[in-house]
Amino acid sequence: MKSNTFKTLAFLFLMLVASPKLFAHALWIETKATGTKGKAQEISVYFGEFSDNDITKADKWFSDLKDFTLVVISPSKKETKLTAKALDNKYQAFFTPDEDGVYTIVMHHKVKDVYGTMVLDYNSSATVTVGNAIKGNEATANTNIISVFAKDVTAAKQKTKININALYEGKEAKEQKMKVIAPNGWEKELWSNDKGEISFTPIWPGNYMVEFAYTEKAAGEHNGKKYDEIWKMATYLITVK
Repeated sequence: MKSNTFKTLAFLFLMLVASPKLFAHALWIETKATGTKGKAQEISVYFGEFSDNDITKADKWFSDLKDFTLVVISPSKKETKLTAKALDNKYQAFFTPDEDGVYTIVMHHKVKDVYGTMVLDYNSSATVTVGNAIKGNEATANTNIISVFAKDVTAAKQKTKININALYEGKEAKEQKMKVIAPNGWEKELWSNDKGEISFTPIWPGNYMVEFAYTEKAAGEHNGKKYDEIWKMATYLITVK
């Protein structure tokens, strides 16, 4: 079996020479889709290759990836910044809901180093429904520049269609390629319609990952190094019953 060190070096080499379309590594959030007022809700942030169930140890994350920001947006739009703690293979944080509705968890990090001529911009989100209220259950609650959202995530189940909305710069991400990854590693690429929507019907129970990557052609300097494009990735995990 390849060592974690070798995998990390291989990934860094890939970022230097390969197209962002080939990137398999991503940051993603895992949490329960429902919560309870007054009870702490666990938030986990992972880095790795979801399709291979290959999770990178927290102390092996490259560059300054560990310095991501993690914010909870309440149904009433109150924002609370969370502090995450490194564990063996993830970062962990908690928040305690105090109102009914849908909380949006937002993770963002722009890597400090430039790889080749590319800036890497990671984004992830999750939603937590508390009580029966639907306040806050909207894609626009997410403040990231690129995002994925499922309105009915709490009702996700086998053989029932799941609808996904994608946003870029606050607008519908029309005619963009996205990817759905099943619990067993099966992948399918889908193109959004003119409303920024895709849909899929899960066959198996378990965790599904939805990924949306976009490369912006833009030149500039980032921490003193020149770049000519910004690779942006958004992830959203859905647990299917």
